[in-house]
Amino acid sequence: MRTDIRVISDTHGLLRPEALDAMRGANLILHAGDVDDPTILDTLREIAPVHAVRGNVDRGPWAEAVPLTEAVEVDEAILYMIHIRENLDLDPAAAGFAAVIFGHSHKPGIERQDGVLYLNPGSAGPRRFSLPVSCARLWIEDGRADAEIIELPV
Repeated sequence: MRTDIRVISDTHGLLRPEALDAMRGANLILHAGDVDDPTILDTLREIAPVHAVRGNVDRGPWAEAVPLTEAVEVDEAILYMIHIRENLDLDPAAAGFAAVIFGHSHKPGIERQDGVLYLNPGSAGPRRFSLPVSCARLWIEDGRADAEIIELPV
């Protein structure tokens, strides 16, 4: 079985139509923080179930209900979500996580360290500097997480 997950981050109040299109077809959506507008999560929930973590710009009563970190079990894998990677206060490999999902820097990236996939989907919201506007596709197969960056045509 292969679970198709879409990962988005740093929307900063802007849910672009291109990002919404990239989310379609997902079994699950993960938002890695800096949502800035709770209606974005509602819109994403119309496509698939959503797990989100709070980013450093997420403030107010709605944001207080969003966790700072979350461990999401998908098939036989556990995905750990946090907005700022540098705030990790645990060893993901020792904890048995298949992946760490994060945002904050707006810089998309995929790397593997000690058997753990580290995924930053980049920013799907306002463009920052010359960085691409992007999100990611993540899939779990046989307990292993793999991903690809989706650069949005904006």
